[in-house]
Amino acid sequence: MMTMPEIERCLRQLRLSGVRDTLQTRVLQAQGANQPFLETFSLILQDELDRRQSRLIERRYQQSGLDEKLTLAEFDWTFNPRLPRQTCFQLHTLAFIAAGENALLVGKPGTGKSYIAKAIAYRAILQSHKVQYLETDDFFHRYAMNSPAQREVRLRTIIDCDLLVLDDLFLARAIPDDAGALLQTLIHQRYKLRRSVIVTSNRVVQDWGTYLGDNTMSTTILDRLMHHCHLLEFDGRSYRLKEAAETLARETKAN
Repeated sequence: MMTMPEIERCLRQLRLSGVRDTLQTRVLQAQGANQPFLETFSLILQDELDRRQSRLIERRYQQSGLDEKLTLAEFDWTFNPRLPRQTCFQLHTLAFIAAGENALLVGKPGTGKSYIAKAIAYRAILQSHKVQYLETDDFFHRYAMNSPAQREVRLRTIIDCDLLVLDDLFLARAIPDDAGALLQTLIHQRYKLRRSVIVTSNRVVQDWGTYLGDNTMSTTILDRLMHHCHLLEFDGRSYRLKEAAETLARETKAN
C-alpha cells in the first residue's frame, strides 16, 4: 500500500491538483464519519472537477480582456430609475448568446452602459463561454500596429469567441483609416456564424456614417448588427459625476 507522500507524488504526476489539495481533509472526514468509500471517492472527484472548472474560468477571464469582475447585483439601479433594468437582466440570463442575438447599448456618457456590458460578459465567462472584451478605439489603434500574421491570429480569436463586446464604439471622433473595414469584417463574420455581439456607444446610430466616413458601410454594419438585436437606451444622470462629487465631498470633509 502506498504511503500518503507516495500518493501525493502520483497525484502530482497525474496532474490531479484538486484531489491532491483536499485528499488529507477528505480522508479525515471519512474516518471521522465512517463515510462509505463511494461517497468519499465522489467527493474527492468533485474536488478535482471544481478545481479544473475554477482554473478554466480564471483562464478565460484572463484571456477575455476584461479588467473588472462586475455583477448586476452591485449596480445602483436607484440612481437612474429610467434605465432599461428589465432588459439588462434579460440579457444577463445569457439566452441571447444561445440564440445568436446582439445587443446595442446607446446613450449618454456615464450612465452605466460599459458597466452593464462588462457584467454580462463576466457572467458569460462564469458560464464557461469564451468572451472577448475590446475597448474599441484602443483596439483599432493596436490592431493597426500589428504585423499581418498577428492580425490574422487576433482576428480569428475575436471572430470565434461566443461573445464579443465592443465598448465605447466611436468614443473618438476620428478612427484609423482601416478601422471601418475591420469593424465591418467583424460584424459580418460573426453575423454569418450567429455569434453574439454587444456594442456600447455614446453616438446615435444615425451618426455612425459620419464617424466611419462611409454611409454605405454604416448601413451594412447596422443591417447585420440590428438583425436579431436588443436595443437599450441609457439616459439620465452620470454615475461618474456622482462618484466624483462624492469623492470631492469626502476629501473636503477630511480636510
